[in-house]
Amino acid sequence: MTKTFHYCPVITPMSPFSKTLLFLLLSALSIIPTHQRQHPHPLDPLTPAEITWVQAIVHYSYPTSSHTITFHYVGLEEPPKPTVLSWLRNPFKKNPHRQAFVIARIDQTTHEIIVDLTFNQIISDQVHDGYGYPLFTFEELSAAVELTLKYGPFMESINKRGLKIEEVACGSYAAEWFGEKEMSKRIVRVMCYYLDGTVNLYMRPIEGISLIVDIERMMIRDFRDRSTVPIPKADGTDYRESMQTPPLGPTLKGTTVVQPHGPNFEIEGHKVRWANWDFHLSFDARAGPVISLASIFDVEKQKYREVLYKGFVSELFVPYMDLNKEWYYRTFFDAGEYGYGLSAMPLEPLRDCPENAYFMDAYFASQNGMPVQMPNIFCIFERYSGDIMWRHTETIIPGNVVREVRPEVSLVVRMVSTVGNYDYINDWEFKQSGSIKVKVGLTGMLQVRGSIYTHKDQIKEEVYGTLLAENTLGPHHDHFLTYHLDVDVDGYANSFVKSKMQMTLVNDDKLPRKSYWRVVSETAKTEFDARIKLGLEQADLSVVNPNKRTRTGNFIGYRLIPGSITSPLLSEDDYEQIRAAFTNYNVWVTPYNKSEKWAGGLFVDQSRGDDTLATWSLRNRMIENKDIVLWYTVGFHHIPSQEDFPVMPTLSSGFELRPTNFFESNPVLKVKPPQPMHRLNCSAHK
Repeated sequence: MTKTFHYCPVITPMSPFSKTLLFLLLSALSIIPTHQRQHPHPLDPLTPAEITWVQAIVHYSYPTSSHTITFHYVGLEEPPKPTVLSWLRNPFKKNPHRQAFVIARIDQTTHEIIVDLTFNQIISDQVHDGYGYPLFTFEELSAAVELTLKYGPFMESINKRGLKIEEVACGSYAAEWFGEKEMSKRIVRVMCYYLDGTVNLYMRPIEGISLIVDIERMMIRDFRDRSTVPIPKADGTDYRESMQTPPLGPTLKGTTVVQPHGPNFEIEGHKVRWANWDFHLSFDARAGPVISLASIFDVEKQKYREVLYKGFVSELFVPYMDLNKEWYYRTFFDAGEYGYGLSAMPLEPLRDCPENAYFMDAYFASQNGMPVQMPNIFCIFERYSGDIMWRHTETIIPGNVVREVRPEVSLVVRMVSTVGNYDYINDWEFKQSGSIKVKVGLTGMLQVRGSIYTHKDQIKEEVYGTLLAENTLGPHHDHFLTYHLDVDVDGYANSFVKSKMQMTLVNDDKLPRKSYWRVVSETAKTEFDARIKLGLEQADLSVVNPNKRTRTGNFIGYRLIPGSITSPLLSEDDYEQIRAAFTNYNVWVTPYNKSEKWAGGLFVDQSRGDDTLATWSLRNRMIENKDIVLWYTVGFHHIPSQEDFPVMPTLSSGFELRPTNFFESNPVLKVKPPQPMHRLNCSAHK
């Protein structure tokens, strides 16, 4: 069915609308299939048509004939939360206005623009005059590399080392901030590597060369060739399957996942429904996967109940501990500088995801504002790996053995983000028991430093890492992923409760026990009350709805179950830790504020820590019985080992949101196990 679009321009002195703009809009929309223009849900990401539409509206206000414009972020400007919740209660009412949030550099000035796609006009245009710059674009990072490879002094340094320029590969990286008083220009540092016998460029760094590139004037601002260090050998670094030589590891027989009746989940646009879960999945260029409006069906109450309004990766901080002159600045903010979503890679069927997976594409705006398709960015699949959901065998009933087992089947949403050398495997796993497990797996390549050393016994100085192979040092470093979790436990008015387990002495001489532990619960009233460094004491952390109780009188809630506990070890006055102060605590709780999305601030490149989760929280706002947001940081201290060379086996951690007194009893007591498949006689298959 063809859908007719009616454009109703708003004619005001501040927002002129002309036949020219109408022509641009209609021309842009004419190349987009009709089904991509429909908006069944107010949280759906911008479609290719809308991204093109946004570009046309911005270009109308800032013609490229007289302005230099680069688009650094184009995403959905979400409706206010009350508006979305109101729409959910009555989805047949008119959809909220579709709006886009744009960060653009216009004539070397940063603009924050809101475009109303209903009225076809810019409704807000603010110039950012504070610290920090927007996301890098792929185009400017690539241009900096191209400039480097043609730069005379750089080519001389390559020749001096006896290297072939055609075998050199380079990458552009944020220069960061280290206490400079004046605002620097938009610059990047370029790091280079040597191929010549391998595709694993990260294992063959070219040390001693330092370049700084002004990415707006596109000129080399600084070049230094400080020293010459041996380049690690290419032997043994190639990770491609086709390049492996004997002896090889054992070959396993193949496994398969068969669902002859199809999957148990349904996907309508960006809405996913599986078993007792219902949620919305969207893509953001900065955050990657965004899980919204997750609710679970309560069989006893016969209705869906809210759990999570929104969850996503807010920032990823990766500081290296190497203080070498070409290394000290490597303290990356991967989401705010490069885009965790922009760095997403197409998933490979049967390798990244099982054969029963369903794949979804995503779109982002390129530097010129036009949409770019990212195929197979998400995969969604049911996982059955032999785990047990619950079981019990009863043997003390005379003459009767009772055994009941329920296999665990869950739903997984996956995205892989490759930020330079590291690949981050992001899983959101939904369980029928009501739990949401969030896991991140680290794999890919280490960043290594070339060295004069070939054996550990030669090292008599601080080298900031582990000798992994000849002339190859793996610097110590961290990974901190901070998650934004707008938990709405059966409603938006929630409280944060810390239940401490205290050892208590027994004073009754009639009892043989000397001690026990009891629970002392504290409800956080302000933001300061809810800042927590895990590991200092035994405690359960929960978000509860203080306005609703179970039949037995317990407040309904969801518990945060942390994974491995890791905290930063940098001093709090270190410039990079000032910028990453959002990692100073493992847990924060703030009142909901639509503008507080990015833990490291909206503009992260060369930021100074004045717009972070840590600074917002200094207001110490009230959070009891409020609409609150939980922030949790998953951390890794990485001491590289030889097993990480030349490619790193996946290292994982995460957390779980688990119901605590949310249901009246076990919600999966009455879950039926999956229908068994007939066992195949595989003896003939060899």
